[in-house]
Amino acid sequence: MTVLAALSASSVAPAQVTPEAEPLIAAGSGVLPVPAVIQSIDTEADAALPHSDPLAPLDLEEPAEPEAPAEPEQPVVRKADLATMVAQLRSSDAGSRELECLAAGIYFEAKSEPLAGQLAVGHVIVNRANSGRFASTYCGVLFQRGQFSFVRGRSYPAVPRASRQWQTAVAIARIVDQEMHPSPVPNALFFHAKRVSPRWRLARIGSVGNHVFYR
Repeated sequence: MTVLAALSASSVAPAQVTPEAEPLIAAGSGVLPVPAVIQSIDTEADAALPHSDPLAPLDLEEPAEPEAPAEPEQPVVRKADLATMVAQLRSSDAGSRELECLAAGIYFEAKSEPLAGQLAVGHVIVNRANSGRFASTYCGVLFQRGQFSFVRGRSYPAVPRASRQWQTAVAIARIVDQEMHPSPVPNALFFHAKRVSPRWRLARIGSVGNHVFYR
């Protein structure tokens, strides 16, 4: 009897409910408490890791955007001598209607001339287009009535695109259009073959190959 009284007096104190106390789980609720998992610390490996707040949001790196494919390198044209530039720029395709007209003028008027002579003829067409006295485009200059004997109305004969002479004319047209090499007869607007003598009242600049040039 004495033992039972002692046990009863020491074990019936009610539980104290405080804000820090764990909430009780109702019987039959089916919710089981999840035991906390305590991980051991590897003192050698983990000591080197920076301490961080486990509740802080993860700092995830955004995936790097794929690099745009590099554009193919354009051929480098060295502004050395005229022959070198022509060799680098030869092509059967002028690339545009305007350059096609410029190349046609060079081809039909000077395909048998030295490179300097072809360059001079090309510059005449460009000078006319920029002068304000003729049409403002290469094709307009080419098809202007009574200016070039190989032109018939709004057309000219077919060109053999696979020939080296045409490809050279295309290269010269690009050089003149991009102002990559000066003309041997600056500011020329007219020319004629040496075999003829039109007696023009114009300022003669000089001659290149078989042509005489004026402005």
